[in-house]
Order: sequence, then structure tokens, then C-alpha cells
Amino acid sequence: MAKTESLNEAPTPRHRSEALDAILGTPFKVLDDGFVRVVDYLGADESIVQAARVSYGAGTKKSREDRGLIRYLVRHAHTTPLEMCELKLHVRVPMDCWRQWIRHRTANVNEYSTRYSIAIDGSQTTPPERWRKQSADNKQGSEGWLDPEIGRRLTEGERELQDMSRRVYAERLDLGVAREQARKDLPLSTYTEAYWKVDLHNLLHFLWLRMDPHAQAEIREYANVIGHEIVARWVPMAWEAFKDYRLGALAVSRLEVELIRLLASRDDKGLLDFVTAEELVRARNGIPVLAGELKEFLGKLGRFGLEDRLSPLLSRPEIISRLPA
Repeated sequence: MAKTESLNEAPTPRHRSEALDAILGTPFKVLDDGFVRVVDYLGADESIVQAARVSYGAGTKKSREDRGLIRYLVRHAHTTPLEMCELKLHVRVPMDCWRQWIRHRTANVNEYSTRYSIAIDGSQTTPPERWRKQSADNKQGSEGWLDPEIGRRLTEGERELQDMSRRVYAERLDLGVAREQARKDLPLSTYTEAYWKVDLHNLLHFLWLRMDPHAQAEIREYANVIGHEIVARWVPMAWEAFKDYRLGALAVSRLEVELIRLLASRDDKGLLDFVTAEELVRARNGIPVLAGELKEFLGKLGRFGLEDRLSPLLSRPEIISRLPA
């Protein structure tokens, strides 16, 4: 009878990442005065494999190499083995960016306290050419850049506001105002610091959301540094699988599967009947108005190398007249 792995056997040596050991404590600069650095970590790619083989049995060791097993786990969302790895970071980040960061409630956090200590004397500043325009169709997004001439005026105003708020804060402290009250008018551009400890499964989910092009630019910079500079060194096989199956992948809904089938079969009547029945398009003032879901689908077609035959079809007057208002 084949011997099975036992949880009572002598523990294996701690799994280490030499590439991550080499950068422990090294700050990676983000924005103008922020940083991310690794304080400590638990586990490596081998820890994921070890945990998975306890679950699946020792026999998998003969049929799958480590890389293949990790890719299988990520591909099929078997995430528990990834939770065996943990990472502790020390971050310096603007408060407005930190508000988004702390919404991920799956980490252990300890933040610098401006109630007990004087606030960090540092604020994120914006170069004149980096002021973004409000997106026309995304209420929480941005697109394009303001003219640098306008940006120079905005940057100067930003500097004056930050200097004034710091003077007011310092004056309150000098007059004996309690730190917990003196801080209340500090701008959200003020930097804060925190220790942030998270397991690999939840870290990858954080990166999937915050590395996305739709994420705010500032937190996206932090996510890119954490992903490309830290996670890629720490667990290279898991990072590769994450890029292939999450970061660079596309989710396709039931409706989108049917749209692709109808486009591929060149069934124009079926296509029109389907988008109408599913309320994906309406007519307004003689113009087709696409639902957000349909707009997103058309944006995916290029990734699949498929031609957008739907938009020209919907622009025909005889078709528009048949669309629901």
C-alpha cells in the first residue's frame, strides 16, 4: 500500500523566497513622497503546493509539477492554499488614496495615529501637466488631461492650500489644542503610514481590482508597484497564473456568449431580436442608445478579434424605427 503524507510527520523547513529576502525593508517609491516596502512574509510558491497536496493527497506530486498545480488552483478558483502565504507591508500613502485602500476589509491594519502623534509633514502634490479631466460617461472616473497652463494655476493653488492648512495645524498645536482636534482641517492629500498584512488570496483580489485601468490612477500606482515589484518576486508561479487567469482574462456572461454566437453565425435577425428582448438597446430621438452592458461587450470584441457588426446594423433607419423607446 502506498504511503500517504501525514500531518504528524516532522515539519518541513520554512519556505523562503530569496528574491523577496533580497528586498526586505527596501522602499519602492510611489507618487511624489509615498512608498511601499516589505516588512515580513510567510510562505512562498512551495507553501501553496504543500497546502494543496495535503488536500488532494500525495499522489498529485507524481502527476503534476508545482507550476501546473498552482495554475490549476488559480484557474479553478481553489483559493484556500493561497491563503497559506501572507505578506506584511509598510506603506506611506495619501489619505484620500488610503480611504479606497482600507475598504478592502480582508487585511490586518495598524495606521499611524494623528490623535497620538503629530501628522506627517508631507502632502501629495500634482504637477501642472497631471490634472485629469472628469470622465464624460463615468461619474467616478477621469479621462484626458487639462491644459498645462490651467494646471499651473491649479498646482499653485494646491500649494497655497497645503501650506495654509499646515500653518493652521501647527498654530493650533503651539496654542495647546489637542492633537485629536487640531488635525480636523488637514487635507486628504496629507500622507499617512500603515502596516498592512494580508494573505495572498486577498492580496491578488486587491490587485485585480486596483490594477484595473478603471481604478483611480493614484491607487493604481501603488497596486502596480506591489504586483510587479513585490508579488512577482515573492511567488513568481502564482503571479504568472494570476496574470493569465485573472488580470489578463475576460469574464463572459450568458448574454455575451449568446451575442458572440449570433455574431459568428451572422444571424442579423436573431441578433436584433435578442438585444431587443434583453433590453440592451433603445431608441431615443432617432438614435440607438446602448445599455452599459452592451457597450462593455462591444469593447471586448477587439480582444477576441471579432468584427463589430452590431453597431452598423443598429444605425440603419429601418432598424432604429423598430427599437423600443
